Amino acid sequence: MKLKIAQISDIENILKLHYKYQVDSIKEEDKKDGFVTTAFTASELENIIRDEKGIFIAIKDDEVVGYVMSASWEYWSKWKMFEFMVKNLPSLEFNGQTITKENSYQYGPVCIDKSVRGSGVLEELFDFSLESMSKRFSILVTFVNKINPRSYAAHKRKLGLEEIAQFEFNNNFYHEFAFDTSKRVLS
Repeated sequence: MKLKIAQISDIENILKLHYKYQVDSIKEEDKKDGFVTTAFTASELENIIRDEKGIFIAIKDDEVVGYVMSASWEYWSKWKMFEFMVKNLPSLEFNGQTITKENSYQYGPVCIDKSVRGSGVLEELFDFSLESMSKRFSILVTFVNKINPRSYAAHKRKLGLEEIAQFEFNNNFYHEFAFDTSKRVLS
């Protein structure tokens, strides 16, 4: 297994994995095992790779088997969901600090192929992404749709993210989490 920061040449393989688990294209029987809600274009992935160096991937046998996206709020702000989240940041606290656009970033989505789930790939990718993002931000912020219990369990139990709020957006209900980027899951 190789971990790396994605490059433009990885976009096709990232989208292949993403499409397999995206809520609009995932097989119905696989939804119970988790899914990704946001759809992405190749151009959007190119932007996050070029401008943020914000996709971290796991490669096995020349296939992308996992990814974590992480980027500044500025990058995510073109999506209404993230615009909504940014407006609420000043009402949130974590580790005694008010959360701001300057001290935090949005982690996710994350996608792990079912062929490697439970093998530690999530934890390795999470820590790998933290190494890079902690140079710019002290707080990771993310959310999980309440209809995605597998993702909730992975973020709460496996990664140790702390739930700091719950919110509703566009008739969906979410758990909001934070994490101290100076910490690591695996030691």
